[in-house]
Amino acid sequence: MSKILRKIYTVYAGVLFVLSFLLIFPFFLICIWIPGWKRFGRKINQYWARIYFTLIFMPVHREIRGKIEKGKPYLFLANHFSYLDVAMMGFIPGDAQFVGKASIRKVPLFGYYFKNLHIAVDRSRMKSRAETMRRAGLALEQNSSIVLFPEGGIYTQNPPQMVPFKNGAFRLALEKQIPIIPVTLSYNHLILPEDGKLLLNLGRAKMVLHEAIVPSEQDNEESLKKACFEVIQKQLDLDNSK
Repeated sequence: MSKILRKIYTVYAGVLFVLSFLLIFPFFLICIWIPGWKRFGRKINQYWARIYFTLIFMPVHREIRGKIEKGKPYLFLANHFSYLDVAMMGFIPGDAQFVGKASIRKVPLFGYYFKNLHIAVDRSRMKSRAETMRRAGLALEQNSSIVLFPEGGIYTQNPPQMVPFKNGAFRLALEKQIPIIPVTLSYNHLILPEDGKLLLNLGRAKMVLHEAIVPSEQDNEESLKKACFEVIQKQLDLDNSK
């Protein structure tokens, strides 16, 4: 795909993202303002993701390896190489709250939507990280799943090789005894590389939801972290070697 076509495609995808968000924003407001309706707002989020990826001609192949029980909370932990990863989290099944950077709250309209339906964290502040874990724990107790990137951001210089995971999600899994579902986003680093150019490539995306890792009495943060890392990295290596 030539650079000119990539620019045209990127502008098209960007404009469509903004217009589609503005179109559904009033529905987000209704769900935010009416007590008990935030769950419906996140459902709209899922429909939006599916429609948006269809309109930008980017089919997402979602492969579910294990059983995901309806109404049961999980920790969905995914690799993070691309800004496209955030948009694809709309393909996570069930009611799920996404943990993202606090800077998102500064984006006009989108920031208001995000901070009210999801969880924002300032990773530079210990107090903010603690509050994030508290809110995530509360969401799990209310049977909402949590979606986050255990690498803590886009840090790798050599995708598809991940950087080591942070401990927070695994500590939460142990405290709440919540199953972890490793999520592999196989090709997003090729579709929207983190190279400073922010140019999309036309391609087919892939999301693999692996079998759940259920914390046991023998587990600790390190063992859960190691198990989750190995599952995601193995799939990344397999898909990117083809």
